[in-house]
Amino acid sequence: MSDLIFKVHGESASPAKFIAKTRNFRLIIDEPEDLGGTDENANPVEYVLAGLAGCVNVVGHLVAKELGFTINTLKIEVEGSINPNKLFGRSNAERAGFKQISLKLIPDTEAPIETLVTWLKIVQERCPVKDNLLNATPVSLEVEKQYTI
Repeated sequence: MSDLIFKVHGESASPAKFIAKTRNFRLIIDEPEDLGGTDENANPVEYVLAGLAGCVNVVGHLVAKELGFTINTLKIEVEGSINPNKLFGRSNAERAGFKQISLKLIPDTEAPIETLVTWLKIVQERCPVKDNLLNATPVSLEVEKQYTI
């Protein structure tokens, strides 16, 4: 199978708000009021956590089907902690990203715990978002000056 390409584009609506578009969807990214936003929607790091949970959900159901069991519902709790000092330019002592992220998966299923242990191991190995969070992925940023003629 060839590589899948995903694209997002958008525009700043304010210093704390970004409107993104992907396929036929509009994503609003905003900060809470105490971080300068209007609290209209989730902030970027909350989208990362939601993306991880969403990916684990998809992979979890896929792997369950491959292993021959059904997940009736899957609750996922995810949280991460960030030291904001680097973000706000106060210190370079810690990295800007998450210090840690934890997920708790609570499947409603008849599968025995031994099967769920195998399932979880496979889900962790195959989740693309988890892979991106754990491993260095080349990311390039460039700037293009917009001119008016």
